[in-house]
Amino acid sequence: MSKDNAEKAAERAAQLREEIAGHNHRYHVLDDPLIDDHEFDELMRELTALEESFPRLQSEDSPTRRVGGAPLPGFSTLTHRVPMLGLDNAFQQGELSEFDRRVHRLAGLEQVEYLCELKIDGLAVSLQYEEGRFVRGSTRGDGFTGEEITHNLRTIRQVPLILPTPVTMEVRGEVYIGRDDFEAMNVQRRERGESVFVNPRNAAAGSLRQLDPRITASRPLRIFLYGLGEHRLSVETHAGLLTYLEGLRLPVNPHRRLCGTIDEAWEFCLLWEEKRRELPYEIDGVVIKCNDLVLRGQLGNTARSPRWAVAFKYPPEEKSTLVRDIVVNVGRTGTITPVAVLEPVFISGSTVQRATLHNEDILAEKEVLIGDTVIIRKAGEIIPEIVRVLKEKRTGAERDFRMPERCPSCGAAVERLPGEAARRCFNPSCPAQLVERIVHFASRRAMNIDGLGPAMAELLWKEGLVQDLADLYYLPASSILDLDRKGIGEKKVENLMTAIEESKDRPLHRLLFGFGIRFVGERVAQLLAEHFLTLEKLRESSLEELTAVPEIGPKIAAAALHFFEAPATAKLLHRLKQAGVNFKEPVAVEAAAGEKPLDGKSFVFSGALEQLTRSEAAALVAEQGGRVSAAVSRKTDYLVAGDKPGSKLERARELGVAVIDEHAFRELLEM
Repeated sequence: MSKDNAEKAAERAAQLREEIAGHNHRYHVLDDPLIDDHEFDELMRELTALEESFPRLQSEDSPTRRVGGAPLPGFSTLTHRVPMLGLDNAFQQGELSEFDRRVHRLAGLEQVEYLCELKIDGLAVSLQYEEGRFVRGSTRGDGFTGEEITHNLRTIRQVPLILPTPVTMEVRGEVYIGRDDFEAMNVQRRERGESVFVNPRNAAAGSLRQLDPRITASRPLRIFLYGLGEHRLSVETHAGLLTYLEGLRLPVNPHRRLCGTIDEAWEFCLLWEEKRRELPYEIDGVVIKCNDLVLRGQLGNTARSPRWAVAFKYPPEEKSTLVRDIVVNVGRTGTITPVAVLEPVFISGSTVQRATLHNEDILAEKEVLIGDTVIIRKAGEIIPEIVRVLKEKRTGAERDFRMPERCPSCGAAVERLPGEAARRCFNPSCPAQLVERIVHFASRRAMNIDGLGPAMAELLWKEGLVQDLADLYYLPASSILDLDRKGIGEKKVENLMTAIEESKDRPLHRLLFGFGIRFVGERVAQLLAEHFLTLEKLRESSLEELTAVPEIGPKIAAAALHFFEAPATAKLLHRLKQAGVNFKEPVAVEAAAGEKPLDGKSFVFSGALEQLTRSEAAALVAEQGGRVSAAVSRKTDYLVAGDKPGSKLERARELGVAVIDEHAFRELLEM
């Protein structure tokens, strides 16, 4: 290999890293991309190819390393040379005024400026840069030592691995998960039969403390940076510092205000108490800091907190209500979950009538009785939870609740496996699980059987027409007539039968996802289908062959083996095959020659479409030669706006991007 080639490769790799870092900053921090996803992927592929061809070019700060490395044996600790102290809290205006009086007294000044910032509800971290390169990162820990989580922080795409200036400093911030990302993540976990996260903060903290960085890389973590630890910078104000950090491509929260008095700071607190639900992430208050950094040094710290800052905390909205009953739900994976049935109460924007108690350990810990008066709130402003029982309001008429020893749906004995918090029903013929499995199997992202929702699934089971998933493909004509006579409607029945017949041609990954195998969500189903291509090959695979598939770990592999080794599965698959259900994944082929209607066109979708899901619309664009991006940029050709399109619509108008509705989009497809 010639020296010239190696030098050219090194120059091109450096150029690509700088270009990719810039695009990452515009996409993940500024929300103002200049190129679409396809063009970004091309840059990443070129850099990956260079690093593979020239191994000496590989480095830990390359953007190709953000997917996470091998699992770590454990976390080491890092000492904070400048302690990461906590903040004193204020809950009322009077406490802010007292903080202000104390600052003025200690500083001996008549005028003090404050910089107010939103208090992100996440996990505090420290990032250390040496000569502009990210070298170490840790959690806050006890304020003096924290866990080293460098590999996990590298996976957060907002964190620049190389700064545009070779500065050495320690920068501090908060890692969090946005509301929409949190909701989507929990949906996926439910589909895989995994326990859901209680709130975004816990999810972020748990994600950062994974010993396997690949797991962290799969979580939608984001970060805001707000201050410094050890450094030698010559900045004089906190406002100037934040502007400086932004110039280094570090993500800084834009919602901040410089205030000349504590009354102005109080107004900022009140403003965001009203507006906080408009934010795409959780905040639990406002942090008020002296803006003058020299003054901060003069004020100093107490043993546990700085004298120059205070956190004004918003109280979570809490209300009392009555526990009418405690019931259990049986999920499609057999999980038995206790649920409190509540006297309806309006809280944080909606009426709450039920609150999950998660499992029997939490039920026992909270000591909830039927008839108790309880305080509830929405964890992360999303999930209703019981905070505590008002035991002083007990009358003696309250009743204890015990988890059932048998499944309330089928009567089979329930088990609690070692190491698990939940009890489960393992009866494959359990009606409650069956109805849930039918609904999941028929869902849009699985076999997409239109018209087969919860009510229809329950009716088919009650009438004895469907006892397993394969029965859907053997419904006799006489049974259809019976359904018609029960008021379902002839046209609805015909449409259902047509949808069932059409579902036979779905690709293998949709069938795998539809089975509802524990831990096998959409992404895993796609990976397995693309790797093995046929269901027969997948069924015959060993644990070693399964774990050899990228992103498939031992837990997922064991769950898949358990499913395929079950006698009931063999019977199910035989009947599905006999019915003509497709067991193959189409092999990706190059597009046929010739121009397609949407060749080279870039689309962004925003808001809910009436007739298509996002994934269906994206697939149609791809079939016609177009591309779909996540964000609007100058390269976007069309924004398809559905119901409640959000900020992307405003961005499209700013950039002069063509905005079309679903009807016009479908017309484009038919050109």
